[in-house]
Amino acid sequence: MNLKDEFDKTFIVDLSCKISTQTTAFNQHSFEDSLLNDLWEKKELKERIRAIAEVIHSHLQFSYIEQTNILSKIAPNYKGLKGLIFPEFIQLYGLNDVPTSFKAMELFTQYSTAEFAIRPFIEKYPKESHQQLLTWSLSDNYHLRRLASEGSRPRLPWGRKLIAFIKKPQPNIPILENLKNDDSLYVRKSVANHLNDISKDHPNLVLDLAKKWLGTSKHSDWIVKHALRTLLKKGDKKALAIFGLDDSKGLEIKDLTLSKSKIKIGEFVHFQFKLINQSNQQRSIRLEYSVNYIKANGSSSKKKFQLSELSLNPNTKKAFKRKQWFKELSTRKHYPGNHIITIIVNGDEKESVSLSIK
Repeated sequence: MNLKDEFDKTFIVDLSCKISTQTTAFNQHSFEDSLLNDLWEKKELKERIRAIAEVIHSHLQFSYIEQTNILSKIAPNYKGLKGLIFPEFIQLYGLNDVPTSFKAMELFTQYSTAEFAIRPFIEKYPKESHQQLLTWSLSDNYHLRRLASEGSRPRLPWGRKLIAFIKKPQPNIPILENLKNDDSLYVRKSVANHLNDISKDHPNLVLDLAKKWLGTSKHSDWIVKHALRTLLKKGDKKALAIFGLDDSKGLEIKDLTLSKSKIKIGEFVHFQFKLINQSNQQRSIRLEYSVNYIKANGSSSKKKFQLSELSLNPNTKKAFKRKQWFKELSTRKHYPGNHIITIIVNGDEKESVSLSIK
């Protein structure tokens, strides 16, 4: 089912009924007719969420405080995706009443998420929002702690970019410091994603923080590893060094072969090789491979994949075999030509082999 279909006729009628239980000054039929018209099927997910919030506002002819009181009473009935209509209402109509809006977001985020709704407040009221985010980061409720991190992420997917934090993310560091040992995986994932966002523009800031956090607890260690994933994937030597993975001397790849040298688009190939530790000490290894895909204009684009992270004893070897598909995907279209598969050890390209695709 398409996500937008969560907001179908059944949902709208149910929502209409629940609002009507809170006030007699609500026209159910008009509310439903305003949404369920010929244009509804053409609306995508975010358009439907916004449209519902707008029609709620037009059909609740009360003050903003009274409107949020009504919505607060029915919000617990709608969790996850369906609950996004309530934070959407806040960001559309609550910018002129910060205390009421923050209080409403505290409730709504516990059933869905207010990570998108808080962002215009951060832009318009940076000081007030920063203080509120710090307060939430110390909350006993993990939903609010997660909102403190996720809502202030510089590059939140589906959300508006926070340009001020892209340019200068330092104000968010105290919030993340409060959350670096959080017991909730839900919160820790947000902190790691937040730091990963920052690493795209300020890698040294995140690397310095990672060095400071690593080893303080198992939770902070988990955050550091996931926060550095983009830098690790890029083969950043400073990021690799934090985990002792920056040196590939004495680590060699031998006997890299393909099951076929030529395939058709839509088929797969196996590649296999041996990883050899030629040194006299145990080595920590990050093993990856890349594929240089041919593009429509004949140039190539490299995509990197992780194979394994392992320790290898001195003067030993380990064999690997992997399958690589060349299916047509919504995210990638394949073109004929010579594709290069390269094995990467601790950020260094070691051996390559060519594959012809028709």
